[in-house]
Amino acid sequence: MSVYFRAKSPLRISFAGGGTDIEAVFREIGGAVLVSTIDKYSYVSIAPREDHKISIRSLDYNVEVEYHREEKPLYDGVLDLAKACIEEVGVEQGIDVCLQTEAPPGSGLGSSSSLITALLGGLLSRTKQHIDPYSLAEKAYHVERVKLAISGGKQDQYACAFGGFNLIEFHASGETEVTPLRLRPDILNDLESHCMLCFTGKTRLSANLIDKQVSAFGKKSGESRAGTEALRALCYEAKSLLVKGKIFEFGHLLHRSGIEKKRMNPETTNETIDALYDAARKHGALGGKILGAGGGGYLLLLVPLDRKKAVKDALEELGGRFMSFSFTQEGVQTWTSTCP
Repeated sequence: MSVYFRAKSPLRISFAGGGTDIEAVFREIGGAVLVSTIDKYSYVSIAPREDHKISIRSLDYNVEVEYHREEKPLYDGVLDLAKACIEEVGVEQGIDVCLQTEAPPGSGLGSSSSLITALLGGLLSRTKQHIDPYSLAEKAYHVERVKLAISGGKQDQYACAFGGFNLIEFHASGETEVTPLRLRPDILNDLESHCMLCFTGKTRLSANLIDKQVSAFGKKSGESRAGTEALRALCYEAKSLLVKGKIFEFGHLLHRSGIEKKRMNPETTNETIDALYDAARKHGALGGKILGAGGGGYLLLLVPLDRKKAVKDALEELGGRFMSFSFTQEGVQTWTSTCP
């Protein structure tokens, strides 16, 4: 009977501080993000083979690659994240790997890091290695940012590894500190009921946006640096409002966060995103922000309950598509199964 090693890792929503988790930024001024995981996941299934081949299949893109486990994988843009994870951990026999994610890359929900943490967790569970969330996050960061040299920050790997609501601080020393937020159930439910996620109609590649942000941040008297510093400060203000249950004030802060994010890097938004956000505000949204590096993906909105239908109708007329979600407390989870 075959045993399958399975893992799943949640996607995430970043409420404040995004952009300060990039190493070029936090090494200089420190960084902080307020983030939560949601009940959308990346799934990984690993099955042993009787030969020495490694087969990786993506159900999302219907593509498959295969190579010998003793060969160095060819990094050609096809399932490179998975290849890098397998090379990082190492395998002593052939394996079949199947991947699936509930949001595409460029969605702003941290799907790449979700996939990496799930696959690393699944691979390590095969060898019965216990890995704490800090170590898993650092290993995922190494694979994505160092091994594959994909531009980006550090929050996604930590958010996925830990799960739940967290204040994550990135110190100039290089140390990362995760502080879980103990939110009362009524606050959590109230926030969840007021949040809406709207897909803007397209995804985007974040690397170019991030490279431009880092370049602009280097100008010490520029608007980008001022916006970045403001986002870091807003993160702590957002945390304070949230733990006190001040949901509407939190919504207005999201609006301020969106303004500072645009100041940090004007290319985080475009005409389509601006049109959707303006319509949401016109129909009652208190605030919101584009998630991830911006330029596409999901728009987070905080809306009074009696205005949610009006906002939904208005944005759907403009081509927006809404996704329901709930907050989740779990990070990466692994298990075994005998079901194919």
